[in-house]
Amino acid sequence: MSRIALALLWLAHFLPLRAIAAIGRAVGGLAFWLIPERRRVTRINLAKCFPQMEPGARERLARDHFRAAGRSICDLGIVWWAPRERVERLVRIEGLEHLRALGATPSILLAPHFVGADIGGSRLGAEVDMVSMYSTQKDRGLSERLTQGRSRFGTHTLVSRQQGIRAVLAAMRKGLPFYYLPDQDYGPRDAVFVPFFGIATATVPGVSRIARLVGAKVLPCVTSMRPRGGYVLTIEPPWENFPTADPAADTRRMNEYIERKVLEMPEQYLWMHKRFKTRPPGEARFYPPD
Repeated sequence: MSRIALALLWLAHFLPLRAIAAIGRAVGGLAFWLIPERRRVTRINLAKCFPQMEPGARERLARDHFRAAGRSICDLGIVWWAPRERVERLVRIEGLEHLRALGATPSILLAPHFVGADIGGSRLGAEVDMVSMYSTQKDRGLSERLTQGRSRFGTHTLVSRQQGIRAVLAAMRKGLPFYYLPDQDYGPRDAVFVPFFGIATATVPGVSRIARLVGAKVLPCVTSMRPRGGYVLTIEPPWENFPTADPAADTRRMNEYIERKVLEMPEQYLWMHKRFKTRPPGEARFYPPD
């Protein structure tokens, strides 16, 4: 993200929430036409996951997704620069008592890749100290701003993927909840193929394995965008009978849960990501070559 874009985000955060939302939707609508690769990936993902949906409805869903993504990006300006009180008004938290009831018991906050996940994670950091992982962005300015924004409030321990999971486990053993976004395609290494909307999907069974290693409880944690502005971060009670002795079955359970949440707000899931890039041996690729 260029300095000009960051400067525009900074300026926008002074505007009323509805104005920022309108700008964000417009930016997303424009990006739908300006970023053909992500438009193509989104269309492919939706066609694979919703083959029975009428093509015109899928196209509207694709455009709505870009608008939601654009709005979430513009709302980041509030998280990055606005006073804490405004950030608290931006994101309402429900179910925090489920996490607090665990005390020092290790915990995993299962946060699927909905467009508000980063905003929700930053807001939650104002209430509880926690640990999360991040990927270094190609744009250095954006990478620095993302890490600074995530750690503005409280003690938010950020672990790079290059550092690996050991640093996360050490933080969890100290009682820090792990805010974990596990539903992306990281390649075939350590992944298992489990269904996601009926598609064999390479998924890292990290939730199951980490929960077993440190005796962690798993609490779904979903941030949803509200139509009239703002977000709601909902923490659900810990899963029962999790993990099991079968990491693949645990990972199927995770994907089934994410499917249900996607159906509640399909435009908010991260369809721009190449979720099905890694295919089982012998299966044709879904996306054109990069």
